[in-house]
Amino acid sequence: MPYVNIQITREGATPDQTAATPEQKAALIKGVSDLLYEVLNKPPEVTFVVIDEVPLENWGQGGLPVAEYRRRLAAGVKPASRSEG
Repeated sequence: MPYVNIQITREGATPDQTAATPEQKAALIKGVSDLLYEVLNKPPEVTFVVIDEVPLENWGQGGLPVAEYRRRLAAGVKPASRSEG
């Protein structure tokens, strides 16, 4: 029985949303379940999908909190790579 854990930041897809909507989560669950059936012949009724929404301040990217990483990208500042120091 497949178990799939999807972790996303707790933010909406549009500026007026603060989290994924129930409809968006249902689409993720259906999409993952359908994919497992199509690729591995695993019936949806034996597939478990869990969606964890992580507060944005608990998510990091490129060695930075994701909000700071995004601010730098938006400002045109490339976050430093490990080789650049």
